[in-house]
Amino acid sequence: MQHSSEQQPSFAFRLNLVPEEPGVYLMKDDTGSVIYVGKALSLRSRLSSYFTAKPDGNAKVQAMIKRIADFEIIVCSTELEALILEANLIKEHKPRYNILLRDDKEYPYIRVTLQDAFPKVEKSFHVEDDVKEGARYFGPWLSGDISRALDALQSIYPLRTCKRDLPRDIGKKRPCLNYYIGRCLGPCTGEVSEEEYGTMLADVIRFLEGRYSELTQNLKAEMEAASEVLDFERAAVIREKWQALRRLEEKQHIVDPQGGDYDALAMERNGSDISLQKLEVRGGRVTGRVYRFAEDTGEADGNYLEVFLRSLYERADSIPPLILLSTPINDQELVAEYLSELRGSKVSLHVPQRGAKKATIDLASKNAGWSLMRHTLMGGKSAQDLELTLRTIAEYTGCKGYPQRIEAYDISSSGAEERTGAMVVFRDGRPEHKSYRHFTIKSFEGIDDYRAMRELTERRLRHLKDENVDSRPDIIFVDGGPGHVNAVKDLLDDAGITLAGIVKDNRHRTRGLVLSSGNIIELSQAPEGEDADERAIRLGVLRLLTALQDEAHRFANRLRNQQEKKRRMQYQIESIPGVGPARRKLLLKEFGSIKKLSEADLKDLKAVKGLPEEVAEAVYLHFHREGI
Repeated sequence: MQHSSEQQPSFAFRLNLVPEEPGVYLMKDDTGSVIYVGKALSLRSRLSSYFTAKPDGNAKVQAMIKRIADFEIIVCSTELEALILEANLIKEHKPRYNILLRDDKEYPYIRVTLQDAFPKVEKSFHVEDDVKEGARYFGPWLSGDISRALDALQSIYPLRTCKRDLPRDIGKKRPCLNYYIGRCLGPCTGEVSEEEYGTMLADVIRFLEGRYSELTQNLKAEMEAASEVLDFERAAVIREKWQALRRLEEKQHIVDPQGGDYDALAMERNGSDISLQKLEVRGGRVTGRVYRFAEDTGEADGNYLEVFLRSLYERADSIPPLILLSTPINDQELVAEYLSELRGSKVSLHVPQRGAKKATIDLASKNAGWSLMRHTLMGGKSAQDLELTLRTIAEYTGCKGYPQRIEAYDISSSGAEERTGAMVVFRDGRPEHKSYRHFTIKSFEGIDDYRAMRELTERRLRHLKDENVDSRPDIIFVDGGPGHVNAVKDLLDDAGITLAGIVKDNRHRTRGLVLSSGNIIELSQAPEGEDADERAIRLGVLRLLTALQDEAHRFANRLRNQQEKKRRMQYQIESIPGVGPARRKLLLKEFGSIKKLSEADLKDLKAVKGLPEEVAEAVYLHFHREGI
């Protein structure tokens, strides 16, 4: 049974029994399933806010309230205790209306089985339940990066890679080849204690945490100690390890010249998905990153960032003294208090506004944006998901048959000089980059997006006869509303190609579809009574349309930016004394490009026919000031 706002007074008597104490509340539906977990400083005040005639909240909150059939409370001693309990209950129940994070399953982790007597270091494609037993996971990593990291680890530290059950199998079989060539300490022989192996594992953990400076200093001290006792063979082995670590350290990106250990957390969103990114900075260098994704349900940026932050730090040894945030979070002081208590020393949460730390946050945001674009372009969890999404789009737009090839067009202009268009192609729901095309708008002067879209479409359709059948689009999407659709409708009707427009909301996020009939299908908001399957289909369509629109916009802007840069550089030449439009054209015609002009020596410049000697000298000095 679902409860409307008129039915909520049935909770009035129970609300009077709820204490004005901190605690956690669990909202349940009519099946008894927990659909939301929250915490409150005052349970009665918070619960009462849900059961008023006109409760506050976004569409997600309103939908949740309508499904509440019962609630349960757990009183806590302090708000901090409620914060911890809330996190544990969300993990246990995974309620539908809480923010739930997910990994990108394509990227693997490095797992260290610290729960074992003689731990192994190996690749894992996701975080397993053994994390509760003490295993640690580092990552996720790009596939190439993880291979290089594991190879480097194996070359520096003699770790075991076998599947033997130790200590049970100690002494039962001969050691493997790695033991005899010095690439494994050989715990299977019984000659290595758990303490000795554990000492090496501590260095491995430092390596995976990116603390290369500590390790190189230790190795250098060992190398010098071996040399002092004339053990040159051991010193040479240590020197190889030291040099390998030095090379790895040099490759790390320095973001803070002042050094320091901290994490930078940032997020990006596009209306259908959220990308959350953590950059780990140790000694001023980026040593690692972690990212998660969530469905964009319209909540404030700080809410997603808080859930991400609280999910990251479950172990004291993973918490740095400083955590940078791209935006403030709710309960910031309370969360800092919790992390400080867990770490055993002060932890600060800070939103930087300037300097190296602000630049690090900007870098984290940039990485989050890149991850979000890639995640969105993947278009779904599986081929089955994509097929259902594409068939739904065909149903919405009236496309006959399965839309194998989809094209999306966008116009980008900057004043009257740079006016460009772009065509991006998705085949079976995935980007087909080789088929992307740029267009420079040529048929008219000034800015008119409708005319520009029509020119782009006309030029694209001219090539249909020259291409094979696989290059014929099943659906063409134009970036824009009814005006953009109407501008090209007759062209695509004549060509027999399905047409629709992709519209954005007032925050420039993909919102829905404009059909060729002029009707709009809203996709960013859940309709009344939507069930879980309908929601998954709607979000799949929204995600693919977002990918198409964002990719077309990005590709259109790329050409425009190139043209803007070229124009700026060309007119920069006219700032040289004695050079105007005519001599600029003369120089570019003579040398072919600005780059070649900048590399020309004075003799070649003076040899240009029609260029006065003093102007040739001025051009040379313009590009060679550092040599003066």
